[in-house]
Amino acid sequence: MSAPVTVYGPAISPAVARVAACLLEKDVPFQLQPVDMSKGEHKSPSFLKLQPFGQVPAFKDHLTTVFESRAICRYICDQYSDRGNRTLLGREEDGAVGRAAIEQWIESEAQAFNPPSLAIAFQLTFAPLMGRATDMAVVEQNQAKLAKVLDVYEQRLAESQYFAGDEFTLADLVHMPNTEILASKTETAGLITERKNLSRWWDEISGRPSWKKVVELQSVPRPSKS
Repeated sequence: MSAPVTVYGPAISPAVARVAACLLEKDVPFQLQPVDMSKGEHKSPSFLKLQPFGQVPAFKDHLTTVFESRAICRYICDQYSDRGNRTLLGREEDGAVGRAAIEQWIESEAQAFNPPSLAIAFQLTFAPLMGRATDMAVVEQNQAKLAKVLDVYEQRLAESQYFAGDEFTLADLVHMPNTEILASKTETAGLITERKNLSRWWDEISGRPSWKKVVELQSVPRPSKS
């Protein structure tokens, strides 16, 4: 019997990894449905019905389809609130104040952290896989932008164990895919390791069983297609 939840896209995609980590934290069974982007499958009419912008991931369960990884994660936390980690979006007793404490750092990730970190990740990891040359000027420009964001993060993590307080939440989870690339798959690890509090935070959350499983999924060779 197939899993009731399907995530469309390759595990190597940071956005797909973000959704997979959330599902694993919530203990929601799911299956990954491959999308061969090199063959343009993400632009096919059938996929565009799930994701009108032709990007991964797309998400489907027995109730609905959702696109955009952070929106998917919020949906998972709300729809499957009684499963797994029940405090990814805060404790019920903390109300709107607790939720806002988390949401502001999710937005910080999307607006401030993701653009430069993803640009670096693309140039240093994905461009070579696609047979493209790495543009080091783009890397350097975005390293400077990212450093300013990480300085703010360093200060925040000096004040609390996690971004939104003393518990791991979605505010931390959404940062994990790009941080994994920076810290483990490129020569930019110093951006993380040379900041004491950020390094402590990453050492702790990257050891979570859910994230270890995501890394395992990313290391599984993709099946070849004839």
